[in-house]
Amino acid sequence: MQTRRASKTTDAMPLFFSPEVSKARRFYLDLSPPESAGLAVVCGGVEHTGPNYAIHRATFPFFSLEYVVRGDGIVKLRGREHRLQPGRLFSYGPGIRHDITARPGQALVKYFVDFAGREAKPLLSACGLAPGQVSQVFPPTGLQAVFDELISCGLKASRRSGEICVKLLECLALEIADSLAPMEGAERLAFSTYHQARSYIHQHFRRLKTLEEISAQCHVNNAYLCRLFRRYDHQSPYQFLLRLKMNVAAELLHQPGALVKQVAEEIGFRDPFHFSRAFKTVFGLSPDAFRKLR
Repeated sequence: MQTRRASKTTDAMPLFFSPEVSKARRFYLDLSPPESAGLAVVCGGVEHTGPNYAIHRATFPFFSLEYVVRGDGIVKLRGREHRLQPGRLFSYGPGIRHDITARPGQALVKYFVDFAGREAKPLLSACGLAPGQVSQVFPPTGLQAVFDELISCGLKASRRSGEICVKLLECLALEIADSLAPMEGAERLAFSTYHQARSYIHQHFRRLKTLEEISAQCHVNNAYLCRLFRRYDHQSPYQFLLRLKMNVAAELLHQPGALVKQVAEEIGFRDPFHFSRAFKTVFGLSPDAFRKLR
């Protein structure tokens, strides 16, 4: 996607920003993108709100995605109030009334990106954030790196900044879809159990060998743990464990003189043939064929 004007930075603040911002880092691209654009990033940034921060708009000219990383506040969308806290995302756009306020003594730090085009609304819907909706991601700060890269690209002001920012926005949507977490109720408790189990596997995957070991250490039964992983990760806990082991195995196989048998033993496989079958299941290549790639 080509922008009609080069990316630029400026001290001029568009009227749609609140003056109650103590610190900000923003970029501006084309503030009047062509109607024929598929997807165009308009502007974005990160803001540290002031003590009296408040936004009250009946509508907005672009689609917008906002992401809170610190503080406490309230957003009112379509007449319904939602609490703002770290990890909370919300969206709005043309025709969507929105009111955003920070709680007294709880200044917000939030990222935002504004965009337009035919693909803007479908992109939001695909990541579970149709205009007027609120979601939660876990971990709460997990999206910061993508937002920071988006800001850096916008401020770079190169000939390709507009195109790169669009790609980063698409990556951001994928990251959101991959990181969504329940916001409240019993579903949140189930997600917490899943996350604790996933963290345990990640910390101890070298010594763990079976689903039964994982379930026992996490104090849940096998069937329930499998249901949680299929719901939130679309794979079984054993598949997750196996992929972690095989990522380490792949690195070890690149070391000069590494033997398949030694690598298998190091990640907990007594039988090198079983290890080879598992390796091929994960990567589609046997260990020997993998090494020949290099």
